[in-house]
Amino acid sequence: MRIVQAAAAVVVREDGRLLLVRRGREPQRGRWSVPGGKLEPGETAAQAAVRETFEETGARVRAERELGTVRVPGEPGLVYEVHDVAATYLGGTLRPGDDADAVRWVAPAELPGLETTDGLLEHLVRFGISRG
Repeated sequence: MRIVQAAAAVVVREDGRLLLVRRGREPQRGRWSVPGGKLEPGETAAQAAVRETFEETGARVRAERELGTVRVPGEPGLVYEVHDVAATYLGGTLRPGDDADAVRWVAPAELPGLETTDGLLEHLVRFGISRG
């Protein structure tokens, strides 16, 4: 089995809203998730989370700390090991880019009503971001 290192940014504004993207590509195309992607050679999880957030959303963020790691199955024989990184929103104009087809701020109460990627809500609860 091949494991691909990846990172995602969990960005929560001061008002408690979470930055989400709707995936424009497989796996789980059309579902909402936190911005993220594969690490580039020599890149840390924090650096990748910041870069991917800007590429997918136009938001500038600062990585703070790693929240945990999640394994996400990809195509047969492939697993993404995603390092979720807490990040602080610094600014920017939101616009979908890279492999996202939509981007928005979501209140925690809205999360259960969205079609999210497998396991996202449970991981946000585990990380203390949402109460579920």
